[in-house]
Amino acid sequence: MKSISPNLNIMIKACEKASKILIRDFGEIENLQVSVKGPKDFVTNSDKKVEQVLIRELSKKKYSIISEETGTIIRDNSKDFWIIDPIDGTTNFLHGIPHFCISIAHVCDNQIMSGVIFDPIKNEIFYGEKNGGAYFNNQRIRVSKKNNFNECLFGSNLDSINNFELNMRISGSAALDLAYVAAGRLNGFFQKKLNIWDIAAGIIILEEAGGKISPLNNKKIKNHLVIASSENIFEDLNKILVNF
Repeated sequence: MKSISPNLNIMIKACEKASKILIRDFGEIENLQVSVKGPKDFVTNSDKKVEQVLIRELSKKKYSIISEETGTIIRDNSKDFWIIDPIDGTTNFLHGIPHFCISIAHVCDNQIMSGVIFDPIKNEIFYGEKNGGAYFNNQRIRVSKKNNFNECLFGSNLDSINNFELNMRISGSAALDLAYVAAGRLNGFFQKKLNIWDIAAGIIILEEAGGKISPLNNKKIKNHLVIASSENIFEDLNKILVNF
């Protein structure tokens, strides 16, 4: 693996340890589908178990924590935060669809410094550090250079956008969608009703891969359409989506 910062090293190791729980529990989902109780409680427990491992490993640095499950944990060092999403793509996990991930970001003084998105089933890891580039499985990645919308593929959760005849996929994981834009697998991403833990890691990975994303004001993310793509198509994509 390329030379990385101590913080990013902690994040990657935390993902690797927590992923063992997800891989094991995912193997049980098929049996749970036919149970009387159903798998929802099981998935909730998986979320909590993964979160516990992540918090334990990340607590080697006494940073504060924002997590989807626990909420906010404030420690003495409140300028540094870990932002955690134990399972991004929970519905996919719930139904036995192998498309979900662990997402971790490090924020210092309101700037995202590094991020990791780890897909345990495909064993794919995306990571990036501020001014350090973006990587997929230790290979440098860049956003796509395509600028013809007819050749582009977008990730979203907005069915109505089909009126614009964009080629779209609804994958069920915003974090992986952003990672895929960073790696050039998708050309753009747009989605509403997102939380900071859904996209924090993806933001830094995308930006370090040469992409753009808006809005970046955390307070506005929940109520606004988040748009991400390469610089080649960013302005044109924003014009198309202005009314959504």
